[in-house]
Amino acid sequence: MAKSERVVIIGAGAFGLGTALRLKEEGYTYVTVLDRSMPPVPDGSSNDISRIIRFDYGDAIYARIAKEAFELWKTPEYSDAFYQTPCLWVCQDGTPEQPVQPQAQEYSDKTKRVLSEMGQEWHAVKSVEEAKEKFPKLTGRLASPGFDGFYNNAAGWADAGKAISRLASRCISAGVSFITGPNGQVIDFEKDQHGNIKAAITADGNKVPGDKFIVATGAWTASLVPAWNSMLAAGQLVGYLKLTPEEVIQLKDLPIYFNFSTGFFCFPPHEATGYLKVAVHGLGYTRNNESANVSSPPTNAVASRANYVPAEGLKRMEAGLRDLFPHLVSRGFERTGICWYNDTPTGDFIFDFHPDHKNLFIATGGSGHAFKFLPVIGKYISAAFQRNLPSKLLDKWRFPTQFREGFRDDEFAGDGSRGGPARRELTASERATFDSALKLSSRQSKI
Repeated sequence: MAKSERVVIIGAGAFGLGTALRLKEEGYTYVTVLDRSMPPVPDGSSNDISRIIRFDYGDAIYARIAKEAFELWKTPEYSDAFYQTPCLWVCQDGTPEQPVQPQAQEYSDKTKRVLSEMGQEWHAVKSVEEAKEKFPKLTGRLASPGFDGFYNNAAGWADAGKAISRLASRCISAGVSFITGPNGQVIDFEKDQHGNIKAAITADGNKVPGDKFIVATGAWTASLVPAWNSMLAAGQLVGYLKLTPEEVIQLKDLPIYFNFSTGFFCFPPHEATGYLKVAVHGLGYTRNNESANVSSPPTNAVASRANYVPAEGLKRMEAGLRDLFPHLVSRGFERTGICWYNDTPTGDFIFDFHPDHKNLFIATGGSGHAFKFLPVIGKYISAAFQRNLPSKLLDKWRFPTQFREGFRDDEFAGDGSRGGPARRELTASERATFDSALKLSSRQSKI
């Protein structure tokens, strides 16, 4: 692959920016990134005040690569956006009011086994009482009934928006070109008679030519390229509760708390904003795009996420918060949101050329766990792009074609780390409220 070829990357999130920087570092001359927004993209999954950084995985490959990334989060290129803190992982039994995923304990056990095989330390926590003794700021009932847990001190969280901004600046310094707004919002591709991509077509009718194209568009991928049921855009719950300055200080030593069974997790306070952020890593919500017959977030450029989650999702976040801090529940969330994952059936990334377009490379499938790999993700995508990865990784991250004729919903169960109830489509009423909230959020941001 000639490094003088023009490489066009669609998507300015973690995958796209990480790849762009790596290609420039490896000597590629022409690297251009297209997106409808400058990074951090307001509604992209790479943008927020916090993302978990850990290498606690039930999969040994991801655990080793995440450990590699974890060490780099502590280096000067990334450390100003990284905060090391313990992560407490818990499981519980289900109740009629709190449905859980039955594979949670199995995934927790696999994770501990992988850590032990890597020679990494972890600490068992066998009861709520033990958890509160170690982390006394947790005042609720925690994961009850049936509590079982462990914690790892080698973990932390990253200010995602800050990290992406820094990475974008490094890309610009390295010579990466950016085209944004309607000029950069790719809506289609111009192809030759053999299916090769000649140019990316943008919302204003502009054509951006190239020799190789990399699609790194996250949850929007299936609405842009033929995905053959290999990926699914799923919306996840996020909530932000405003703390007083005194509460921020009181809770600053919180661990990250993650409930495998319910999917609920909570970060330590974000000092700059005063927010206590909670979220749910579940099977999520779909939003059918009838024209493309896929689930997709809105495709128009937005200024911020919609301040909305479905009513039952709000109750799930409140229930999780009550398990940790009962006294805070009545205060309510100052804002909420839906974060869109691009899920794959097994939770594996897709780093492969599209079967129908030999110069179109797909880098997607973050499946809710990709951001932690930011310091190394470009290295692995670039190697897959150049077919320089070990065959085991090329096979793990190949473009799945076995679902072309359709799939069962249980085939999109992920890696076993998801919690809570089954995935479902947003109702017509929920979708209308979401779309209205999205328009309101965009208007308010312009005031």
